[in-house]
Amino acid sequence: MNASHWSSATAPDLATFRDIAHEAFEALPREFRAQCDGIVIAIDEFPTDIMLESVGAEDEFDLLGLFEGVGLAQTGGETFTGQQPNRIWLFRRPILDYWAGYDESLGAIITHVLIHEIGHHFGLSDEDMEAIEAEA
Repeated sequence: MNASHWSSATAPDLATFRDIAHEAFEALPREFRAQCDGIVIAIDEFPTDIMLESVGAEDEFDLLGLFEGVGLAQTGGETFTGQQPNRIWLFRRPILDYWAGYDESLGAIITHVLIHEIGHHFGLSDEDMEAIEAEA
């Protein structure tokens, strides 16, 4: 492919990024998705300062995704009156920045971040997920 073909290439906008995330979610095994009933997948450019503080991140590019809510381990899978839906945030700009630095497809990175945040919904810690990934 010649260089002029890439001169018009752009990073996916929020809507396209959202489509990629939803396709990644739909590609997960049905049994896995069934445990995610009611989860909202939200896309934003960057995390807020409050989100960064909640995980001890110092830079807006340090946080690719975030689980917000009460996980299955805490609720036993039941929802309570007035409870907000669990939400998985994916942050477009930090994910694109990560993508630019590694030899992985954007879809694979989005899927990885999505699964990681779903792991928090299941009650897994970062350490738990690192151990699972190391075994895999």
